[in-house]
Amino acid sequence: MTTSTEMPAVAECTVTGCSYNHDGCHAYAITVSGENGSADCGTFVPLNTKGGLDRVVAQVGACSRADCTYNSSLECTASGVRVGPGSGGHAANCLTYTPR
Repeated sequence: MTTSTEMPAVAECTVTGCSYNHDGCHAYAITVSGENGSADCGTFVPLNTKGGLDRVVAQVGACSRADCTYNSSLECTASGVRVGPGSGGHAANCLTYTPR
């Protein structure tokens, strides 16, 4: 089992419309979700209010993209992930997502 010290960090988030992103991701952990070739940040919250923890500590808590190279038993094995704007109806994507 992966412990919180082994979870990959959110190394970068450039999604300016997310409430957790203010000078870095302030969520404790994010969930990567999505379907049809998209790896969405399921933790994306589009509010004007900024929230989350006082310091930047975001990690990948879960990944439901079983088709990703870095997914092992629904846990992310990447050394770190980047989150950025998506296209269409996908506001925030895991840019580290690599299909097998």
